[in-house]
Amino acid sequence: MVWSIVGSFLHFLAAFGVCAMVLYELVFLTQTPSLTTAKNIQRADMIYGLSALLVVLIGFIRVYYFEKGPDYYLNNPFFWIKLTAFTGVGLLSIYPSIKFFQWNPLLKSETAPRLTIQTYNILRTLLILEVIGLVVMMIAASMMAKGVTF
Repeated sequence: MVWSIVGSFLHFLAAFGVCAMVLYELVFLTQTPSLTTAKNIQRADMIYGLSALLVVLIGFIRVYYFEKGPDYYLNNPFFWIKLTAFTGVGLLSIYPSIKFFQWNPLLKSETAPRLTIQTYNILRTLLILEVIGLVVMMIAASMMAKGVTF
């Protein structure tokens, strides 16, 4: 019972980390971020990636070793909606992560990045889509937890 509670807590903490970091990136991304802001966005993106990895690892452990067992989850359509949304969010995050990583040479030389309007709009759109995907995930998780099926 204690390990189940610890697993739930860690899973939720990591999921909230994902949500918080995506929102941080969305809120603080500008076409001309300051040096400090750019470094913080990079850190947020790294924490986002680590949090997402923890969500997957802890989620796998919870499905197979705790909670309701794999039969419950693997046969629940909202589990698959949640997983699909999570995968979609992960795929949407690739381009922003690459762009933020490409700032490294500038940031090492203490120069703030400058984004073209096109790059800024693409990044902003992808981050908004990630947030929408996270909302879908949360709704699906709630439905799944309550045992709702089609």
